[in-house]
Amino acid sequence: MKPLAKSFDELPAEARPSEVKPREQLPHHEDPRCAPVRRLLQTVCSKWCSLVVAHLEAEPRRFSDLKRSIGGVTQKSLTATLRELEKDGLVHRVVTPTIPPRVDYSLTPLGRTLLVPLKALTSWAIENEAAVSSARERFEREHGSD
Repeated sequence: MKPLAKSFDELPAEARPSEVKPREQLPHHEDPRCAPVRRLLQTVCSKWCSLVVAHLEAEPRRFSDLKRSIGGVTQKSLTATLRELEKDGLVHRVVTPTIPPRVDYSLTPLGRTLLVPLKALTSWAIENEAAVSSARERFEREHGSD
């Protein structure tokens, strides 16, 4: 039996996914091309982003409705999250001039494309939660909790 490859670089070319570049071709984290990607990932990987996007999937929502349905999010955090998503073109904000003003949020077409990887990540988390939980328990038994 052939030994398993220890790293991506040891995999034969035909076994590597075509969309993944070998490590030496990826830019170093200090490469200027990485900064915009890091900023975007910082937004979409933030604590509340995935919940906001998921709650906007079906229909536009008002701020208070989002806050209530997400639960646990502060007004400040939700405002900051919506602002970042709007700045990145993922969320559209519509103000209706009434008294008080009505503000609705919806996903833009670009924001809808984020649903695919978020759903994939959520599925992965659901499928692997038990294994990760077991690994955490094993780690705590072996190393103690911090």
